[in-house]
Formats: sequence, C-alpha cells, structure tokens
Amino acid sequence: MQVVRDDSGFEDLIAMCGGCLSCATCHVHVEGAAEEALPPLGQDEDDLLAGSPDRSAGSRLSCQIPITGNLEGIRVRIADEG
Repeated sequence: MQVVRDDSGFEDLIAMCGGCLSCATCHVHVEGAAEEALPPLGQDEDDLLAGSPDRSAGSRLSCQIPITGNLEGIRVRIADEG
C-alpha cells in the first residue's frame, strides 16, 4: 500500500485506515504471475473484499502485500470504488 500510494505517487489509492486491515479502500488487482508469489488470502482480507463489486481472482488489499524480492516487477491495477 505504501509503495503504491506514497512511493509511486498514485493518489487514486485511498487507503483510509492506513494499513490496519479495516476498510478495503486499498483494493488492487494483482496482475500476472505475481499473484502466485503472494501469501495466502487471510480470512479478514477475504471478508473485506467480499463486499467489492470489482472483486476478481487477483483481488488483494495492498496493505496485505509484503514487498519482498520475489515480487520485483509486480503490477497491480487499482480497483474501481464501485
């Protein structure tokens, strides 16, 4: 979430809760093979994403994506607010 919002300068990612896993306003779609390199979707994250009309198989909350070396080059698309 911090990388997308702060480091990349994309203001479209709201992230209202600041990464506390309580709002789903940092919903992104992970593109390509990077989806398989992510940790499993947790129950709380799944519950928050359940209400999104723009949910897809690659939907994740960007605050729950730990940026590690195996995600170099990861591409995400900011989800529609719906």
